[in-house]
Amino acid sequence: MIKKLAMRWPLVRQIVHRSDGTGEDAWSERTRTIQPKNKGAQVARSVCPYCAVGCGQQIFHIGNRLISIEGDPASPVSRGRLCPKGSASYELLTHDKRLTKVKYRRPSGKQWEEIPLRQAMEMIADRVWESREKTFVETKDGESLMQTSAIAHLGGATLDNEENYLIKKLFTAGIGMVCVSNQARI
Repeated sequence: MIKKLAMRWPLVRQIVHRSDGTGEDAWSERTRTIQPKNKGAQVARSVCPYCAVGCGQQIFHIGNRLISIEGDPASPVSRGRLCPKGSASYELLTHDKRLTKVKYRRPSGKQWEEIPLRQAMEMIADRVWESREKTFVETKDGESLMQTSAIAHLGGATLDNEENYLIKKLFTAGIGMVCVSNQARI
């Protein structure tokens, strides 16, 4: 009875069997029954949202529940590796302090309030158009200028060339913005 109880301990098994501690003698009962955290999960391939490198990610999920996010070994860019930010992207989506509602603090206000996304988008659009209307310069020194320097746009690094092209066209030709840049160059 005592011998059977003692043999449950990995160290005792290693001593008795004179093993080097790397085989089954080193396994606990929990180790023998452990399963991969993403067993039975479906995999969706994606790209890390943090920078312009475009590291491949595997998104493991069961139904609508996220299981894990890992580097994609099939990615020619990152070959299964992720930087610390990319490795933490699971927390970006699952952290209990993650904001999931639009927060707004009125001018001179001291409290944040939740507002609907549609209202927030309309407020942004109204403010962009109001700034453009106040600062739009059609001509300068007798020459056509058609621009505003009161508004800027900084694009995201994960956008592709086509998306950046359309953003540039919208903001320069449509609104007259001259301060358009992309974070990918930083």
